[in-house]
Amino acid sequence: MSLSALFLALVPLPAPAPSPPLPQEEDEQIVDERPEVKALLDELGAHVKAKGEKDAEAIAAIDKLVQEFPSSGPKDRLAIVKACSDCFDVKRTKELEEGVPDDRLYRAAAESLGYMGPESVKSLTTLIGDKSHRKNQALQVRLTLALGKTKSPEAVKTLMGLLKHKDAPLQAAGAEALGSYSDAPDETRKLAFEELLRTMMDQKTKKDTNPSDQEAQERWNIISGPIIETLQKLTGLGESDPDKWQRWWNDNKKKSWAKAG
Repeated sequence: MSLSALFLALVPLPAPAPSPPLPQEEDEQIVDERPEVKALLDELGAHVKAKGEKDAEAIAAIDKLVQEFPSSGPKDRLAIVKACSDCFDVKRTKELEEGVPDDRLYRAAAESLGYMGPESVKSLTTLIGDKSHRKNQALQVRLTLALGKTKSPEAVKTLMGLLKHKDAPLQAAGAEALGSYSDAPDETRKLAFEELLRTMMDQKTKKDTNPSDQEAQERWNIISGPIIETLQKLTGLGESDPDKWQRWWNDNKKKSWAKAG
């Protein structure tokens, strides 16, 4: 099971995430500063200010903005990204149930930003580790996966950096998000592959050297699956044995790679 599927299974989702945007028609002329976009932005802003009472309506407005994004001009795109990013600035203190934060608005906004690259890359990068939301691990995972979904070259460094995160779920999220780069140039795929392989083999060594180290075993159990799945996506190969991946890398790191995506 992928990390995103695991978290969706463990964390209740009271409201649906924004729908993927519909593709833009090739001959469709892009018009900027459209009144319908402004109306949706105003609607979202009004709902967000309602202190959580109208978050369901706010999420519906976000969904509509996701649909409008592909057909929007540069000014509208930046305005849509800003409006979704601003959702993280409002406080939501109520709980859906004991110990479960009401972060529906944040999660919907995070999901939406994944469809808004490259304009959303800066916002997502800033939100990953932001002091206001870094304690919400499930949200941080969602933000990380959204950053990968942008497929922006500017996001690779941040995602690779998460492979060194102190929390295993964030390491795993960074690994899973890098799987979005299966159709990236050789240079990008090799850079990601090498760091993923190093992370996996380092943790394997820790696990194998001290079998009684429960933390090392638990970390391995969390990160190894997403790493292997991403290695498969980056190369188009189905290998699952870590040692065989190491040998494959030694033999192929200087060769040209076929397109995996």
